[in-house]
Amino acid sequence: MTDKITPQALRDWIIDDDELALIDVREEGEFSANGHLLFAVCLPVSRLELGIADLVTRKSVRMVLCDGGEGLAAIAAERLAGWGYENISILEGGAPGWEAAGNVLFRGVNVPSKAFGEFVEHQSGTPSLAPEELKALLDSDEDVIVLDSRPWPEYRRMNIPTGIDCPGAELAYRVHDLVERPETTVVVNCAGRTRSIIGAQSLINAGVENKVIALRNGTMGWALAGFDLEHGSDRNFPELSADGLARAKEKVAGVAKRFGVQETDLATVDQWRKETDERSLFLLDVRNPDEYAAGHLPGSLHAPGGQLVQATDRWCGVQGARLVLIDDTGVRATMTASWLLQMGWRDVRILTGVTDMDGLESGTPPADMPAPARDVATVSAAEAKAAADDGAVIVDFANSLEYKASHAAGACWAVRSRLVGSLSKIPGDGPIICTSPDGVLARYAAADLAALTDRPVMTLDGGTVAWNAAGLPTADGFEALTSENNDIQYKAYDYDEDIEEHMKEYISWEIGLVDLIEEDGTARFRHVPA
Repeated sequence: MTDKITPQALRDWIIDDDELALIDVREEGEFSANGHLLFAVCLPVSRLELGIADLVTRKSVRMVLCDGGEGLAAIAAERLAGWGYENISILEGGAPGWEAAGNVLFRGVNVPSKAFGEFVEHQSGTPSLAPEELKALLDSDEDVIVLDSRPWPEYRRMNIPTGIDCPGAELAYRVHDLVERPETTVVVNCAGRTRSIIGAQSLINAGVENKVIALRNGTMGWALAGFDLEHGSDRNFPELSADGLARAKEKVAGVAKRFGVQETDLATVDQWRKETDERSLFLLDVRNPDEYAAGHLPGSLHAPGGQLVQATDRWCGVQGARLVLIDDTGVRATMTASWLLQMGWRDVRILTGVTDMDGLESGTPPADMPAPARDVATVSAAEAKAAADDGAVIVDFANSLEYKASHAAGACWAVRSRLVGSLSKIPGDGPIICTSPDGVLARYAAADLAALTDRPVMTLDGGTVAWNAAGLPTADGFEALTSENNDIQYKAYDYDEDIEEHMKEYISWEIGLVDLIEEDGTARFRHVPA
């Protein structure tokens, strides 16, 4: 039997100094819409195998599972115990029980990071300007540059006209090569608010001589003001010059001193690796994707600095864990560490010079995942197509937006954690072929499905990627759903209608987080005066 923990006991754990993995196992859409604990990390039971090893690195750590009171936490606890996790508790009453005990629930995702951005703006007085003011600057002869602090795929989807992509941690690293004149006004934007604020304040903290301003409400604010966005732009930061690097290092030295950023060395990290039965350790490489792929420290995960601050719970599932940020020059790691320390992560170190180390790995390391509960036969894309023509049904376990964008023609859509309710909605009585984008999640879903039905169950080898590579027919839209498509949180632009209303709701939600954080009382955000 898994232990139960009361809301009050859990609150005591959240604010003490011991490590805690607080995992909410509902689907992200339910987690977001129905409310969750502030520091709960969303890892749905349907994807537990895919993410648990990276998010919770120590199997003896205190772990509390949350759900919506529907029993998903008990399912997750049983699986986790089978994989060797040994200190698991379940929150009594789930998120509703937490709220009933007088505590605060938060809507949305990546809430600690989003709330921290609002905290920074309030405490630091980060300057911002309205979209109308930026438009006037761009239309005038003013010397202004727009730096977009989002990753390349987000930037490519839509950007402010003239904007140059320079993701968060790259700003202080590359600004001296991007901005040649101290008279140039630098405007930092993102999709909404957080990365605009953090990006602008990063440059200010780094002592950049230029006037630096955040674009209020980002591309959403720009669109709501009635201005056009660009799509598919390709403006990127240039190669780093020797002078640009020297100036960045000089500026960032002051950041390290002000915020108490500490370095470590490889020998110490190797010793910490031997202590992972006692302390959770996260090795996070904050460089760009191509740099990480070219060569990284074995065991490290790719966590670009700006995104790590924007969505810390995506990489770190254990409060109080030891974090090591890995970089070549130290500039990006220092800037990232300065923010994590202010967010309340107490044990953060930076490891520099990674490109000079021996034994680096290239590419993307394979995920550490347990085996499915049972073996299920696989079929090739050609065999799946022939079986479908003969009455088999393809069931796609991609997220709902991936399914909507493209899926095997005739495939229906399902969520693994809802299979009991979805089984009767899978048409026919013949074989079922499970797929997902790369086929990995489908293997686990197929094992669950095989335990629920007498129908033959198989998986599509290589998933929908293999189906597409074979040139087989596809379809789009929500043509055959077996459950509500609330598995993930949709961004404003993911909706087919009322996009502006969704933008307004999002911005209002983000601004309101500061008051909720104060009401909740469990955050350890801190402001370090200049």
